[in-house]
Amino acid sequence: MREAQRIGARADEFQALRELGTLEQIEPRDGDEAVRDELTRRAGGYIRADVDAWLAHALAAHLGHYRDPAAREAAAGLLPPPVLAHAALLAELVRLVPGVDMDQLAFTARLATTEPEATGDLAAFLARAR
Repeated sequence: MREAQRIGARADEFQALRELGTLEQIEPRDGDEAVRDELTRRAGGYIRADVDAWLAHALAAHLGHYRDPAAREAAAGLLPPPVLAHAALLAELVRLVPGVDMDQLAFTARLATTEPEATGDLAAFLARAR
């Protein structure tokens, strides 16, 4: 019950930050994958897309609890393929173009959402090309 309350409170926080346009200013915490699921249950895809992009960026940049390799590994089992593909592509593009503004990479979310397998393949190809 306490965990459900924590997830609900964090989901409320995400919704408020998203509405303010400041979601990207916080770092992910352990359990935020479950918060994503709660937001999907509550509000459907329109909020989830923003949260997915935020999670992908955090995963790619190793922000918050994703600094820990174990947390990144665990995320592979907790996040859906489009989010993981998005994170992988972001990580590779940032390696190719250091200092790139994340706003310039917004197209990666659309690619990952519509073609997650192809996006993952592109990320793997770019990693090999390095």
